[in-house]
Amino acid sequence: MKILLVGEYNRSHRFLKEGLLKLGHKATVVGLNDGFKKVDVDIEISQKFRLGILKKIRTVAIKLLNVDLHFLQVKKQLLKNKKQLSGYDVVQFINEASFLCSPEDEKKIFDLLSRWNSKVFLLSCGTDYPSLKFAMDKKFRYSILTPYFEGRVNPLDFSLGLKYLKPGFVKLHHHIYNNIVGVISSDLDYYIPLKGHKKHLGMIPHVINVDSITYMVPVIQDKIIIFHGINRTNYYKKGNDIFEAALDLIRSKHENRITIIQVENLPYKEYITAFDTAHILLDQVYAYDQGYNALEAMAKGKAVFTGAEQEWLDYYQLEEDTIAINALPDAKQIASKLEWLIENPEKIIEISKNARHFVETHHNHITNAKLFLEKWD
Repeated sequence: MKILLVGEYNRSHRFLKEGLLKLGHKATVVGLNDGFKKVDVDIEISQKFRLGILKKIRTVAIKLLNVDLHFLQVKKQLLKNKKQLSGYDVVQFINEASFLCSPEDEKKIFDLLSRWNSKVFLLSCGTDYPSLKFAMDKKFRYSILTPYFEGRVNPLDFSLGLKYLKPGFVKLHHHIYNNIVGVISSDLDYYIPLKGHKKHLGMIPHVINVDSITYMVPVIQDKIIIFHGINRTNYYKKGNDIFEAALDLIRSKHENRITIIQVENLPYKEYITAFDTAHILLDQVYAYDQGYNALEAMAKGKAVFTGAEQEWLDYYQLEEDTIAINALPDAKQIASKLEWLIENPEKIIEISKNARHFVETHHNHITNAKLFLEKWD
């Protein structure tokens, strides 16, 4: 089978491709390289009109001529690579807006790639209309919109994804759902909003090439090392402000027993090695399940503070604080859990082993690639 994987978030399609290749199929990843993360794709679509001085020129062209130079460049590159992007048995888009264009232009790109190929599917693994609508309706106990509801984030902050609730993107959502065979969710934050939808084919947990990630047995000698990676664009959305408040609390009480490493906006290849020496990793607050950064850290054997809500425990039939630590939007609660690990370092080693085993069991790139093949068939 030939599969075209359109768009990239945190190597999700890259890892899926690696699983498909192992199973004897052909797969190609085309798309942007996920911003500053600089994720590798097979056919990279340049986005120079979203950067530097050309971004300003793009803005002027949109205002004066109603022409988006970024979209024109994307379309030109796709047409140039038409031969390489045609004739696939399956096309899977990573998002309802995979190329960061206007909804009208995203529709044109979706229709273009759909015409060139056979069955079309959608992956729900990042902010989209169903997940944002669910969050906006406050059906989650807390969500990435919680900082917005609390007045800590400007509604114009694009990281919130509120654009997906605007009429143009709602129309795009319905167009895509009317023309895909089905949508596959990748974790509980996307599975829950889609549960019961007629096009929802179910959940396949995020695909991780665990073989490419070396497990590191925690060596705890003098101090517990805590790693906090900040994506400044998503600072409030990820709950980095809450993590920083929790670190202040724990620093004042256990300064002589901990070392804190904090970095910002690292490209993927740098980020994935920056926390190698850490025992504990602070990932994100406003989630019920784990995303890629958390899972890759868990595969390396870190005790990760991330989404690990009761729904996740129930789904996988797990006990609390055995695989990952649920990071609630409460600095005191996070500080309390950090203190528990600092005072019981043997728990870090226990969680480390369990976390690696969990990722190997539920996120294996070959096993989960088989699940995709089943749903595509």
